[in-house]
Amino acid sequence: MTSRRLRAAVVIAAMFSVLVSGCSTSGGDTTPPTAVPNLAGEAPPLPELDDERVARGEELYQANCSSCHGPDLSGDPDWKTPNRDGSYPPPPHDSSGHTWHHSDQLLLEIIRDGSDFAETRMPTFGEQLRDDDIRAILEYFKANWGPQERAFQWQVTWQESQAEQ
Repeated sequence: MTSRRLRAAVVIAAMFSVLVSGCSTSGGDTTPPTAVPNLAGEAPPLPELDDERVARGEELYQANCSSCHGPDLSGDPDWKTPNRDGSYPPPPHDSSGHTWHHSDQLLLEIIRDGSDFAETRMPTFGEQLRDDDIRAILEYFKANWGPQERAFQWQVTWQESQAEQ
């Protein structure tokens, strides 16, 4: 099992019940759960966003991502409805989507390496974007999430980092 898949499996297994309720409720509710299962202790305080990095991330997002995910992070309006081939349209990256359910490391890997999940068609950006560029894009996403989504995603990111140690 690759490192990426192992990390994803650990996070998914640890938070299965929370993610099921957050991602699979009828009507497509993407409201963040009130808490993440705390398997690795209390996460440090939520990091502050860096305004310069957010601005750089927005610029990189507009140049590399907006053609599929929308200039306003809104994604395809039918992102929850599968295409004829079973794949899904590009999701939003604002609070209305589910990007905030995933750790920084997993999001970085998906953007850099593309997605090998059958239901997605995320191309690779590793040749166009350095990891630091991708982290700036993630900072831009976070600047557009609500406080609950940011807190949830920070806990997921922190727990994954603890599981790797």
